[in-house]
Amino acid sequence: MATDHLSVTFAALADPTRRAILARLAQGEASVTELAKPFDLSLPGVSKHLKVLQRAGLIRQSRNAQWRPCRLDGTRLKDAADWVGDYRRFWDESFERLDDVLQDLIQEEKKNDREGS
Repeated sequence: MATDHLSVTFAALADPTRRAILARLAQGEASVTELAKPFDLSLPGVSKHLKVLQRAGLIRQSRNAQWRPCRLDGTRLKDAADWVGDYRRFWDESFERLDDVLQDLIQEEKKNDREGS
């Protein structure tokens, strides 16, 4: 069975700690220790979050001697943004239709005010 990458991505993004880690990594690579600093979590706890992000393809971790820097990998994030973008177009079009209806109502109200005066 093929992995549903979009579901895995959204599941990883569902956690606020993981979203905060991604936000930090958007500023540049960081070590696990650096990523753990703002959270009230142990290093193993942060490592579990990092594994989820890695499985989702959202981050990459390399090895440089004892240092294991993490970096953001935007490919899967872009896929998720593209998917959400399709629905943004739907909402934009819906709001445009709503705006048209409201403009018609405003014009009708102005017409009624002129006729009633």
